[in-house]
Amino acid sequence: MTKRVFQRSVRVPVPVETLFAWHERPGAFQRLAPPWDSPRVLEQSGGIHDGARVALQVQTGPVATTWRLTHRDYIANQQFVDVMVEGPFAHWVHTHRFSADGPNASVLDDHIEYALPLGGIGDAVAGDFSEHTLERVFSYRHELMRADLERHQSFADRPRQRIAITGASGFIGTQLAAFLSTGGHEVLRIGRGAVQPGKTDISWNPERGQLDPRALEGVDAVIHLAGASIGERWSTAHREAIRTSRVEGTSLLSHTLAQLTRRPRVLVSGSAIGVYGSQGATLLDERSPMGTDYLSEVGRAWEASTAPAERAGIRVVHARTGIVQGAAGGALPKQLPLFKLGVGGELGDGTQWLSPIALDDEIGALHFCVMRDDLHGAVNLVSPVAVQNAEYTRVLANVLHRPSLLRVPAFALRLALGDEMANLTVLASQRVTPSRLNDAGFTWHLPTVEAMLRFELGLVSS
Repeated sequence: MTKRVFQRSVRVPVPVETLFAWHERPGAFQRLAPPWDSPRVLEQSGGIHDGARVALQVQTGPVATTWRLTHRDYIANQQFVDVMVEGPFAHWVHTHRFSADGPNASVLDDHIEYALPLGGIGDAVAGDFSEHTLERVFSYRHELMRADLERHQSFADRPRQRIAITGASGFIGTQLAAFLSTGGHEVLRIGRGAVQPGKTDISWNPERGQLDPRALEGVDAVIHLAGASIGERWSTAHREAIRTSRVEGTSLLSHTLAQLTRRPRVLVSGSAIGVYGSQGATLLDERSPMGTDYLSEVGRAWEASTAPAERAGIRVVHARTGIVQGAAGGALPKQLPLFKLGVGGELGDGTQWLSPIALDDEIGALHFCVMRDDLHGAVNLVSPVAVQNAEYTRVLANVLHRPSLLRVPAFALRLALGDEMANLTVLASQRVTPSRLNDAGFTWHLPTVEAMLRFELGLVSS
């Protein structure tokens, strides 16, 4: 067995106790798992203490592998170790060491001793690939952890909160719940079906008007993300589901919160930049008028549904989200297969404006809206730099080291999606700026398209 050693360290601007506590809390594993491998937790118990177990499934290319790990050698604020008992390596011992670097900073040292299967043959065939993969994974982990800790540290003087989330099992909600948990907040997941610890803490059914007010008494904040996807083809039934899932769900939630004895301080209710309609190259901020098309009308009704909560004295934020960029969901993974084959390209004439936001800035912005008492009303959750489709296409192809030679004409998109869906989604032009976040001093982790794509896909500059 040929053993290898991989070691990387990162310094973070928080006390060592804060750094260690972040790793102990629910959600840390979810935050650190690289999204491009589509990790799925199969089992988790015991946190990071001795005897704790984790089982997960990881997708490496077309192959799915199962990892089973157990923890040992726990010393509070100093270290913990995980050992692979089943998985793709012949040997794997990962020691996480923590040390203080003065009173307000600390260092995490990741030390991994590992061996590939098949001895010298495995080392010759996959040694360099394994080293590159570990570099990629730990670059991502360390940057994400540092950004998360900095966001939480900026509100360290504020009490931790009980925060309820709808849509907590979705692309954004899953990571948001993990982020809030690692920051010391108590997260309550509002979902359909029976209550299941760790998955659904509060049950609701918007179509039947079912949501028990008692379950929300004493909650400090609510983040409402639930709603049918606009990414599916707009049949008559789905078109109605897009509207009703947003309006009925928001109305039920708002009426329920309004009747509580101990109401939350804030409701951050999901919305979208589609509320502005397609306005070409016009720069749009929170003061810009709403559009008149189908998605604009949905957005108008969606935001109006929060009125009962606002009348009850709850601070309401309408989080008008742009196109969220992440490897695990949303629009990006749908485009990747074609771009990786070198056949991705511009949509329509490529002049339409896109207003993207990195998943981790989306999460940070939602947290910011909860914690900042001076924010209310419409808040655009988009990066500071909008781009045209042609530029987005060029950057994505460049990040992947692929050509972008093809163009999908507008008529083909309309044939594939239907006129209305194509015109209001992939062909819509929305050049939106986050004026309210900028004015409030929000810190962007990944402000440019290239930065967000490289980080979310785990592709560092070469």
